[in-house]
Amino acid sequence: MNIYLSKVINRRLFLLASFLATSLVLSSCGSPTAKNRAIYLLLDTSGTYTQELAKAQAIMNYLLATLNSGDSIAIARIDSGSFSEKDIIAKATFDLRPSTANDQKRLFKRKVDQFVDSVKHGSSNTDITGGLIQATDYVNETRAAEKYVLIFSDLEEDLVKGHVRNFKIDVTDINVVALNVTKLRSDNIDPRDYSKRLKEWQQRVELGGGYWRVVNDLERLDNLITK
Repeated sequence: MNIYLSKVINRRLFLLASFLATSLVLSSCGSPTAKNRAIYLLLDTSGTYTQELAKAQAIMNYLLATLNSGDSIAIARIDSGSFSEKDIIAKATFDLRPSTANDQKRLFKRKVDQFVDSVKHGSSNTDITGGLIQATDYVNETRAAEKYVLIFSDLEEDLVKGHVRNFKIDVTDINVVALNVTKLRSDNIDPRDYSKRLKEWQQRVELGGGYWRVVNDLERLDNLITK
């Protein structure tokens, strides 16, 4: 092979390699492979359910240990009319630097622990729908690949007089998980009320395009979110 032909072949190989490298970069830019997650935990603070909040702290500890850099989390109380930022107890998107992410987690935990310690009396009403709408907005804004709304509640909605919540909620592609759904005193009178309450919430979530699960065994949280 003469020197001229060798140079031509090497030149073409160089151009081909450059083209493939550029195509790979463009492909990776157009199709992100990040599997970041966004989680919003709603805490029921009504009536006697405040006695369950210590269990919510255990759930928070599990989430903080499981989430990675780039993941987002927020915890908020379910109030009488949950449509305000004031209901958010803590929120964070964890930094790519592990040391900074660990500092964020410690601060997050401190804020939630302080909130739980400060709860003396439960709220008089429970606007679960309002909380779910707020949570949906948050996880969608993160543009995360996996989105979760966790509802720590007995799922008994008690609205302020005049508030309307019987409408469709758009929870498309969001995993809605009901946690620690305790039975009410009235459920002991008619056990069908408990099943009816769960079924009604499942129908609302699935009608809105979301995925529904119930996790009552808080000793087994390993499948709560995708790892």
